[in-house]
Amino acid sequence: MTRRNLTLPALLLGLLLAGCATAPPAPPACPPCPGVEAPKPAAAPLAPAHWSDLPGWESEDHAAVLELFRAQCATLGKRTLWLSTCESAMKVSAGETARQWFEANFRLWQLVNPDGNREGLVTGYFEPVVRGSRTQKPPYVTPVFGPPDDLIVVDLAALHPELRHLRLRGRIEGRRLVPYFSRAEWAAEEERRAGRALLWLDDPVDFFFLQIQGSGQVALDDGSRIRIGYADQNGHPYRSIGRWLIDQGELKIHQASMQGIRAWAAAHPQRLAELLNANPSVVFFRELAVTGTGPPGALGVPLTPERSIAIDPRHTPLGAPVWLATTWPNSEQTLARLMLAQDTGGAIRGPVRADFYWGTGTDAGALAGRMRQQGRMWVLLPRHHEP
Repeated sequence: MTRRNLTLPALLLGLLLAGCATAPPAPPACPPCPGVEAPKPAAAPLAPAHWSDLPGWESEDHAAVLELFRAQCATLGKRTLWLSTCESAMKVSAGETARQWFEANFRLWQLVNPDGNREGLVTGYFEPVVRGSRTQKPPYVTPVFGPPDDLIVVDLAALHPELRHLRLRGRIEGRRLVPYFSRAEWAAEEERRAGRALLWLDDPVDFFFLQIQGSGQVALDDGSRIRIGYADQNGHPYRSIGRWLIDQGELKIHQASMQGIRAWAAAHPQRLAELLNANPSVVFFRELAVTGTGPPGALGVPLTPERSIAIDPRHTPLGAPVWLATTWPNSEQTLARLMLAQDTGGAIRGPVRADFYWGTGTDAGALAGRMRQQGRMWVLLPRHHEP
């Protein structure tokens, strides 16, 4: 199935984004009042740093990361930012160590939040394995859909290049572009469109968490296995059902892990739809072969367990090496290593924010579900690049 991509007229786009045609003018700035501090300007997202700032840099396995960097250059090397760096990576001299190559080809920048804080949230994600069938039959009654034919994606970059990371999604109703169906609304659509489902799964909670992860493997009832990956989304913002349960007084903060949410859902089956609909976002999928070290991330290359992270591409370019200094899930044990920014995520917003890819299956899921740590991040950018 294909989705239509439309470019809005400039006037309509201006109204959608700014809403300033009827907005009153902003009040004039007034002089500072005695005893009142003027608001501080937002901190720059990148601060110059030194290799000696990185905890554990000397003992890292730089050669392993260099090989992963080379592997992504088939895709990355087509981008202007990375062209010369990829060319250099392919011809590291015999007497040059991988560590020397990184230090010679990159400049180091520490990522900084707008409030000046250099710590941020590090979560984890994984590739779940769920059970499914190509035909609808008990217990396989939860449908998986590809992008619907009536989902319209508006590319904002066509008129405003600075908005290249933003998309508007909706559907046509009469002559109007309106928001696409929310999760609660999509439930009725699933019945009407059942004949177009890609697959059928046996557990709606498993499928919900697979949507959050963005990809997963499906063990089919005929003994084969396939992978499904992110193809599109309904345009509604991601809302945490863990946060919803906390706000409802159903769980304490320390209980709102993936395991805690599953336990609550099992104990309250009559409220399952209410829980899942608290997140209006719906993800649509495409079928993929089970190849490589992991599912393809936003960069289009396979993710590598414990070496790939999802980042906010507004602050960290896809493909960049990133030094991550955090702790292991639910512990104070140091976890510091060189990662590659190969993915993005709807909940990954801000300069110091990362999602750590743990791998495939139950063990990886246990680590990902417990990971909610504080961490610091440094991005390695090509020396010729001026941020």
